[in-house]
Amino acid sequence: MIDVLYFAWVREGVGKGQERVDPPAEVVTVADLIDWLGYDVLADKAKLRAAIDQVFVPLDSKLGAAREVAIFPPVTGG
Repeated sequence: MIDVLYFAWVREGVGKGQERVDPPAEVVTVADLIDWLGYDVLADKAKLRAAIDQVFVPLDSKLGAAREVAIFPPVTGG
């Protein structure tokens, strides 16, 4: 099981802040997970960033034994 957390406009588009999922074995990377989740708001992966267990990672990172995956838009400072 993986807890998936959504932030900012991603959360608004998905309609919830988090969910617990049990993806199939063929879901190996963060990008695979995003595709498997199937939300329209996640379709343009160029506009997404991710973290596995609170560590920023590229979308092609392997999930491994991840307990938590956060999906969010790029963060800018100001």
